[in-house]
Amino acid sequence: MLVLGIDPGTATTGFGLIRNLNNGDLESVSYGVITTPKKTLPEERLLSIYNEVIQLLTLHSPDMAAVEKLFFQRNVTTALAVGQARGVVLLALAQKKIPLAEYTPMEIKQAVAGYGGAEKNQVQLMVKALLNLEDIPRPDDAADALAVAICHCQSYRFKHLESLSL
Repeated sequence: MLVLGIDPGTATTGFGLIRNLNNGDLESVSYGVITTPKKTLPEERLLSIYNEVIQLLTLHSPDMAAVEKLFFQRNVTTALAVGQARGVVLLALAQKKIPLAEYTPMEIKQAVAGYGGAEKNQVQLMVKALLNLEDIPRPDDAADALAVAICHCQSYRFKHLESLSL
């Protein structure tokens, strides 16, 4: 199963594709960021994010996608901009009919590092370890997106095992 994890943002949207292998191991397929120039109009930034996500979906054809839920920050303007970026990502996923799961930052940290209050560097080290990577993925947004994908694989595996035991 190929899972696309997305950490949405207006300036930088992280993405990470991982394969959930039959033996339970996770394999990194691709990761990176979609960046938009700061001085670009907001609607052009959103269109750019949308087009790049469509390209990713067309190129890789993931089986599922997972997106970080919006966590309300102190800066309302930033939260609204991130919400807009999430919106175009969700639109692209819906248009390509990719099943979607959403997770809170706490759920992602719990699934990846074993503790919902884990620090960013702890999550990044676990992403590196779980995907057997030589280095921590950079930039941070790409590592965050891989963490979202890992969270979904862990959640999916648990739900699948739970359904088998019923």
